[in-house]
Amino acid sequence: MAEQDDFQKILENGISFGRGGERHDPNEGKVKTKAKKKKYITGAHGSGSARQKAKYREQRANRHKKK
Repeated sequence: MAEQDDFQKILENGISFGRGGERHDPNEGKVKTKAKKKKYITGAHGSGSARQKAKYREQRANRHKKK
């Protein structure tokens, strides 16, 4: 019988699709990374893989430049 009451309430009042629940911090749970820092992108911090990635980035950037 409780289901009928709920159904009747919905028919009479409608359903609210407003923002419910608690609001959370958008930065919560994100991992800070060095991948976008200038030294990492240019390979200046000494890591071999970073230097190699920087070389590939440079080649990709130069691929479409007019000479």
